[in-house]
Amino acid sequence: MGYYEKIKTELLNLVNSFNSANRQFDEKLQLFQQEEAKINLSKEKVKQMARERQKGFPLLAKAYDEYFALQDKSLIDFLRYKERPAPGASDIVKEYSKIRREALKDKKISQYLIDYYESICPFLVELREEEFSDITEEDKKYFVEYSEEEREDEITQYLTKEEYRKLPSAERNQLALDRFWKRPKSKWLIGRLYERYVGYLYESQEHDVEYVGIFKGFEDLGRDLICQKGKECIVIQCKNWAKFRTIYEKHIFQFFGTVFQYKDENPDKKIRAIFYTSTELSELARRFANELGIELKENFKFDKDYPCIKCHTSKVDGTKIYHLPFDQQYDKTKLEKKYGEFYCKTVKEAEDAGFRRAFRYKGSKTQK
Repeated sequence: MGYYEKIKTELLNLVNSFNSANRQFDEKLQLFQQEEAKINLSKEKVKQMARERQKGFPLLAKAYDEYFALQDKSLIDFLRYKERPAPGASDIVKEYSKIRREALKDKKISQYLIDYYESICPFLVELREEEFSDITEEDKKYFVEYSEEEREDEITQYLTKEEYRKLPSAERNQLALDRFWKRPKSKWLIGRLYERYVGYLYESQEHDVEYVGIFKGFEDLGRDLICQKGKECIVIQCKNWAKFRTIYEKHIFQFFGTVFQYKDENPDKKIRAIFYTSTELSELARRFANELGIELKENFKFDKDYPCIKCHTSKVDGTKIYHLPFDQQYDKTKLEKKYGEFYCKTVKEAEDAGFRRAFRYKGSKTQK
C-alpha cells in the first residue's frame, strides 16, 4: 500500500469513528431528551395536581382509571381471543368494567377532597368519628314493658321496670345517676361532659360561662367555652382525647384563628385563650401555642366525681328543681348563687335541701 493510500485509509477510519461517535452521541442525546421530556411531563403533572388539589384531584383519579382499564383489558382480550372465544361475555365485562372504573374514579375524587378538607379543617376529622348513640343492645333491656309515657323519662334508660316503679325517688334517681357514669359513652358525649366539667370549674371561680360548644356543636368554630369575669374574657377549647392521640400544630392554628376572630369582633374585651386537653401536644404545636399566646392545660383529666347535679330555683314561682346530667333541660339551666342555686354530688343532698327532680313530659302530674 502506497503512502497516500495509507493516509486515505487512516482518514476514512477516523471519519467512520467520528460518525460512529456522533451517532452514539445523537442516540444518547435523544435518550436524554426523552428522559428530560418525561421529567418535564412529571413536573407538569405535579404542578397540575397542585392546581387541581381543591378541584377534587381528577388527574390522580384518571391515573387510577387508566390502571384499572389495563387490568380489565387483559380479561376482555382473554375472553375475546381465547381458544373458544366468548365475545358476549367480553362485551359484558367491558361494559361493566367501564361503570366500575367510573365509580372508583368518583370515589377517589371524593376521598381526596375529604382528606384535603380534613387537613385544613381538623374538626372535620372529629365530626367524621362521632358516634351519637350511647345505648347498647344490653341497655335496651331497660325499656322492656315500659309504657310510652314512662319512656319519656330519661332514667328509664338506666333502671329496670321494677326499680323504676318501686324505689323511692331519691334512691332510684341516684341509682340511675350511678349507672350513667359507669356506662360506656360515645365520643360525642365524652366531649360534652369534658366541656361541662371545665365550665363547672370556672363557674366555681365566679365566672359567667357560656357553653358555646354544647349549644352550637361544630358551628362553635372551636370556641367551646367563653368565660367572663369583670372585664376579663377567656376563650377555651376542650379536647378530651385518648392518651395515645396527639394535638398537632394545625389544631393550635385553628384555635388561634377563631380566637383572633373573636378578639376582632370584641375589641373592648381583654381576651385570653386557653387550650384544655386530656392528652399532650407535639413539641412543635407547643412552641406555636407559646408564640401565639395560647395557654395550655395538657393532661387535664376529667373528674366524674365532681358535683354534677344542678339545683335551680324557678324565677316564675320559686319551685326548687334539680337536674341530673342526662335530663332534658340540664344544659339550658344556668345557676346563680344569689338565688341560692348550687351544684351538689348526690340526689340526697338535693332533696334534703328541698329540691325535686324536674318533670320531663308535658301534662304529667307524676313527680320523678
